[in-house]
Amino acid sequence: MPTAKPRNAVYAQSGGVTAVINASACGVIETALKHRRHIGKIYAGRDGIVGVLTEDLIDVGAEDRATIRALRHTPAGAFGSARFKLKGLAENRAEYQRLIEVFRAHDVGYFFYNGGNDSMDTANKVSQIGAQLGYPIACIGVPKTVDNDLPLTDCCPGFGSVAKYIAVSTLEGALDVASMARTSTKVFVLEVMGRHAGWIAAAGGLAGRKPGDPPHIILFPEIAFDRDRFTARVKECVEKYGYCVVVVSEGAKYPDGRFLAEAGSKDAFGHTQLGGVGPVVANMVRESLGYKFHWAVADYLQRAARHIASKVDVDQAYAVGRAAVEYAVAGKHGVMPAIKRIASKPYKWKIVPVPLDKVANVEKKVPRNFVTTDGFGITPACRRYLEPLIGGEDYPPYQNGLPKYAQLRKRAVRRKLNVPYKL
Repeated sequence: MPTAKPRNAVYAQSGGVTAVINASACGVIETALKHRRHIGKIYAGRDGIVGVLTEDLIDVGAEDRATIRALRHTPAGAFGSARFKLKGLAENRAEYQRLIEVFRAHDVGYFFYNGGNDSMDTANKVSQIGAQLGYPIACIGVPKTVDNDLPLTDCCPGFGSVAKYIAVSTLEGALDVASMARTSTKVFVLEVMGRHAGWIAAAGGLAGRKPGDPPHIILFPEIAFDRDRFTARVKECVEKYGYCVVVVSEGAKYPDGRFLAEAGSKDAFGHTQLGGVGPVVANMVRESLGYKFHWAVADYLQRAARHIASKVDVDQAYAVGRAAVEYAVAGKHGVMPAIKRIASKPYKWKIVPVPLDKVANVEKKVPRNFVTTDGFGITPACRRYLEPLIGGEDYPPYQNGLPKYAQLRKRAVRRKLNVPYKL
């Protein structure tokens, strides 16, 4: 029997980037290059789904193999990412139809969408409308999010490296404060990412192992904030240990659901913009207790810190990219490669497919048994879960004292549609 003609593939990055999202890109591309019987040309959306909608595609085949290999140790989104949420099929069917038009024009049979909760929803809808419009497409979601809040996967690629960075930063910052506390700063506040799920804040807890070790207080989105309890605990720690280290999630909330640092505006996904909880909490300490304080916001540094990435995280990011392609050429669609934990000590895991419609728009939060009874720390169960995810080092190559990261040519693919698309 004649072999079916290979179909082309499109890969796109979505949402906030991570230290290892390009390792997933590397896994997708290198695996696709091994499946030439099924996959022809490999394209990438310039700036994610925006590039696909506007038919602004990058010819991945124009990159040399060494550059593709270097993606494994390069942070951020090498092809460009975007915070652009496609509306529901009923609300704006035209956006999805446009995607299919672009795919049809470029003979795309495979779509790999690398992102978080909203992205898995988009990938699921693309898979659905392709079938409805008579253009079936193998649509695979590739998991990525520093927030670690995707369900049905033991962890999310991108989280392990952020967790390692925050644990190390908490440890080193605490040593700094402790060394000066007698005559200087008494309270140090570190603000970390995590709008609704406190996984990153929990990772700060890995810095301390014994009673009295910092961080002394962790503020989770899952635990309602009580100002009086908080300031009382700060006072207790300063009097007992000489200083207090606080790790606070950006999504810390009052009992009524209001964010401590609500700024009053919305982002592109409709999420409430947060104005910085670190200084808010630090000022509470000053107003209530009068202690000298310092605060820091990890911000982009925590998700871009490839120089201190977790080897486990890098390996898992590459593995989900590789599995996405293997699923697609095997005839699967509408699925996401997930990480399944087999054992914690030593840590063992494997990749399994899960349905996109079970992942889309569902947030996995820190369970209550991972947080101490007082709401200010992590339990041994949480430590057992987190510690394997920050394991191992995977340093990038260095040149003249700085990491040497991949630089892509990003050669444009010739447009085939006559009508330009306006976002």
